[in-house]
Amino acid sequence: MIKQRESVNIEDTWALEDIFATDDLWRSAVEWVGGKLPEYERFKGKLSDSAEMLYRCLELDDEVGQVLEKIGCYARQKSDQDTTVTEYQDLAGRAEDLYIQAAQASSFIRAEITHMGEETVNRMTEAYGPLQKYRRLFTVMFREKEHTLSDQEEALLAAAGLMSDGASNAFRMFNNADLKFAPVTDRNGEELPLTHGTYIAYMQNSDRDVRRQAYDHMYDAYRAYENTLAALFAANVKQHVFYSRARKYPSSMAYALSGSAVPVQVYDTLIDTTHAFLPAMYRYVKLRKKRLGVERLHMYDVYVPLCEASSRQYSFEEAKEIVAQALAPMGEEYLSVLRQGFENRWIDVYENRGKRSGAYSSGPYGVHPYVLLNYNGTLDHVFTLAHEMGHAIHSYYSDRAQPCCYAGYHIFVAEVASTCNEALLTHYMLEHAKDQKEKAYIINHYLDSFKGTMFRQTMFAEFEKIAHGLTEAGETLTAERLCSVYHDLNGLYFGKEMELDDRIDMEWARIPHFYTPFYVYQYSTGFAAATAISRKILNGAEGIVERYKQFLSGGSSMDCIDLLKLCGVDMTGPKPVRDALTVFEEYLEKLEQLL
Repeated sequence: MIKQRESVNIEDTWALEDIFATDDLWRSAVEWVGGKLPEYERFKGKLSDSAEMLYRCLELDDEVGQVLEKIGCYARQKSDQDTTVTEYQDLAGRAEDLYIQAAQASSFIRAEITHMGEETVNRMTEAYGPLQKYRRLFTVMFREKEHTLSDQEEALLAAAGLMSDGASNAFRMFNNADLKFAPVTDRNGEELPLTHGTYIAYMQNSDRDVRRQAYDHMYDAYRAYENTLAALFAANVKQHVFYSRARKYPSSMAYALSGSAVPVQVYDTLIDTTHAFLPAMYRYVKLRKKRLGVERLHMYDVYVPLCEASSRQYSFEEAKEIVAQALAPMGEEYLSVLRQGFENRWIDVYENRGKRSGAYSSGPYGVHPYVLLNYNGTLDHVFTLAHEMGHAIHSYYSDRAQPCCYAGYHIFVAEVASTCNEALLTHYMLEHAKDQKEKAYIINHYLDSFKGTMFRQTMFAEFEKIAHGLTEAGETLTAERLCSVYHDLNGLYFGKEMELDDRIDMEWARIPHFYTPFYVYQYSTGFAAATAISRKILNGAEGIVERYKQFLSGGSSMDCIDLLKLCGVDMTGPKPVRDALTVFEEYLEKLEQLL
């Protein structure tokens, strides 16, 4: 039985009171920011007057930004813990409006600084010591000068933010609060609830009929709203294309990648290199078909483990202990941060009615990170714990080392820390496997992680590239068109051994990350980088743990590509992706031998 939020044990919930002890204090913070926003006016048009004037404006922006982050995190996480509570939907909406107001009030800053000219700003920075803090910020601004508009245009784009998230917000509420699925009936005739949180557990069930029901009911629910969902998806793509054109980028992909200073070639190289290794994926699919003993392999057969250990359940206490032992190669300092998270309620552990699906890590600067889980006791969720705590510890190191203006790290490197933790956990589980059967199960799980990240997320990335390209070419993203593109990609990535049906064509409609365009490719690049780094750590490469912690502490103080080079990983070429997929081939061969 899935509990109501008020019935969940407090020790299994996150301590949002560490951000604001009460909702009233949250409201006071909102009022404080509202009172601060008019102060931007006294700097507008005057940043070139003196170095001190420029510095005080940027300090104001930092001060407002820190409080805004607390306001936003508190409101979003309150809403996410139970999306049916309208009070917190209102708080989240108010926080979003306040972000937009702050963006409007501060929109002149970037434009004024870039119009001052790099030489002038450098001279002011050299002459006034406190401005040294913002040297990196200025470097990035001038690099993006050609994409910075006039004061009036920047203010207009900021104001448009009130509307630009409409499609994303509508999808989030539909997906988490409104959409309902028909229950699954087990072999005993008992009806079991189907939710976002239980779906993967059903997909891993050894009873094929349970898997089929869950799969059918999930996608039938989305199919019933296919035109609405296509309209929401298309609207989100259009707003991204609009912003990319307004800022004079050659494509929406270039616009999305520019924030992390990642060359478009990295995206294209990921897809091309993965295509070269698709025969390995076809081998994996063929092995799955053979092992399951089915005449026709369906998409609902993709997640069920191929070994008997799949029924094992891990209590959350067991999961925490396993993760801590697996991360021991990172050293005592890293483990102490992990324990802080475990012992001080950083984590919201179990599913409850209305809770946002999936898992994530978030948290405001100056407090501590938070992790949302929907823990169900499977090995997959033990890995999810390791994954999300990787994000949390990354944030901890970055926040500790960097001022607030550089503490936030780009998405491109965000998945490295989380996936590195998963790789270390895989190694630990294999080292402590009791027998060949358990070892085969762990290898199968690792291969499934490869399949779900390197192949599946790259397929998602290719879908986004095609969808945005169609929109940029003037085509309409109808449900029929989206389903056709998605069907063809599944055929390409899974091969001829997989039986495709029209239900899987609707999978694009249930992927929340598509509403953050060109996000998902970074799971694949992050996995590749993490595979390289974890192997260095496990092999005891000299100084790698300290260099890795330097990477974790970097925030946005360096370009993403350069941060990874601290660990000896260069993502501008195909080597990290090729090497990671070679590891997939190696483990696939091991599993073929064990089975």
